[in-house]
Amino acid sequence: MTVLASGSKGNSTVIASATTRLLVDAGLSCRELMRRMQLVGEDPEALDAILITHEHLDHIAGLAVLARKLKIPVFFTEQTHRAWKRMLTPRTTMSYAAWLDMMQREKEARAVEVANSMAPAHTVLALMPAGISPGVAPEDSAVDGLSAADAGDVLLDEAAEPEVSEAVAKTKADPTFLPEVEYFKAGERFCIGDIDIDPFTIPHDAADPCGFVFHARHESIRMAVATDLGYVPQNVKLALKSVDVLLLESNHDLEMLKDGPYPWSVKQRVMSRVGHLSNHAAAEFLLRDYDGGAHSIVLGHLSESNNLPELARYAAEQALGDRLSLLGNRVVLAAQNEPLKPICL
Repeated sequence: MTVLASGSKGNSTVIASATTRLLVDAGLSCRELMRRMQLVGEDPEALDAILITHEHLDHIAGLAVLARKLKIPVFFTEQTHRAWKRMLTPRTTMSYAAWLDMMQREKEARAVEVANSMAPAHTVLALMPAGISPGVAPEDSAVDGLSAADAGDVLLDEAAEPEVSEAVAKTKADPTFLPEVEYFKAGERFCIGDIDIDPFTIPHDAADPCGFVFHARHESIRMAVATDLGYVPQNVKLALKSVDVLLLESNHDLEMLKDGPYPWSVKQRVMSRVGHLSNHAAAEFLLRDYDGGAHSIVLGHLSESNNLPELARYAAEQALGDRLSLLGNRVVLAAQNEPLKPICL
């Protein structure tokens, strides 16, 4: 596990086995993500896929550009993909006067259509070229040496070409265009290369947020990513059993948040059951529900305004108590501004 960035300004983590390399979230610019990967000896071109936990900007900021540059698939839940597309699709607004004008034009167009449908047959026949009966294809006319049928095909192809070109142009300009999209569902295992992935639902104010447990089959190692959750429900407690490396959120100190600079509405959101884990909540999980078997516990998504690394570390180490050792339960803090050294098992 290599945490490239973790915090409110951007999140991204590389999970790698001997033969498969995955990027979890892409919350920095494409250029910065590639720079940080190179700093820690990871080759961006070696990535096999990108997995997205949820659609908030600090998890998807560089997604489209990176995926298109590397030409690799992106794995979402279907709801997260739709929410991401809505975020990136430009929204247009219309004045009331413009809406009335559009309604009037549509009304006039419908009136013309109705009038044409009720017109006598001779009105239509009078407009057709001489010698051609309705419903019968002309057999003996030609255009530039082609039969009428062939000429019709040519005209249709020529008429379709601008539309095709326009469609291609729109696809290239579409900010949500991705080279390949794959869907997964929380609670249903899927595989990429030699890594089994178990996504689990987390409580957060997004469309369909997920955490992940990664199992390298040939190496019998399990790593988990569980950030951006308001509390630790039973399904998350079960998912985080028997992991070797755990990236766990420890977002804020409650007193610092209450006294901090955020508006009260934002403070309520952060402290809610669909917000972020406090140092205290993370420590409670480590004390009461964590099985104690991990080599390393990485504390992530620390708030720069409402937390201090020393407070997060102290709360976690107090909760771990005598289980803390050089060989197990090592506490590591992920940072926002620089990548963490790779944790290799």
